[in-house]
Amino acid sequence: MKILSVSLAIFFVASVLVRAQQPPNAASQPRARELGVPFEGTPGPLNAITDVKGVQVGYRTLISGEGKLQVGVGPVRSGVTAIFPRGKKAVDPVFAGWFTENGNGEMTGTTWVEESGFLYGPVMITNTHSVGVVRDAVIAWQFKHGMPVPQDDWWSLPVVAETWDGYLNDINGFHVKPEDAFAAMDDAHSGPIA
Repeated sequence: MKILSVSLAIFFVASVLVRAQQPPNAASQPRARELGVPFEGTPGPLNAITDVKGVQVGYRTLISGEGKLQVGVGPVRSGVTAIFPRGKKAVDPVFAGWFTENGNGEMTGTTWVEESGFLYGPVMITNTHSVGVVRDAVIAWQFKHGMPVPQDDWWSLPVVAETWDGYLNDINGFHVKPEDAFAAMDDAHSGPIA
């Protein structure tokens, strides 16, 4: 089995999320390697997590509203990211481990990862207050798409991590819905990621 570090995947996706939330001209700003940050290794052809064979990434970005924050109205600057280490159709797990960087990040499914050393299904990332709705959506999505064991004996403990977007987003408006998580998972693909 290939080894995939969940924390490394989350670092890359968090970097993508931060980049996606930057102003449009941010794409023309220099990348870390261009500024002399000494990363080991050589980037793949896309310089993306999808350069790793089998990895598929999908997301749903939610952007609406302008002006002063009104809880329940906006502005909304949030979303959901799905990372499938072996692709959406894979049923075999990857080796996994985790640790918390600041002792405060919420991530579901970590007890099973720690006890078993395996990750089944995607790693999902969303805003702090949407972890629960995304977790439930992953279970529903997996159940709908069929599992390799009888459905009456099937269980799921998905890995869903949070990132605080409350400075950008009406986080207490609960704008991330199950259909956003479904879209992120359905959209997951290899190759270039916008």
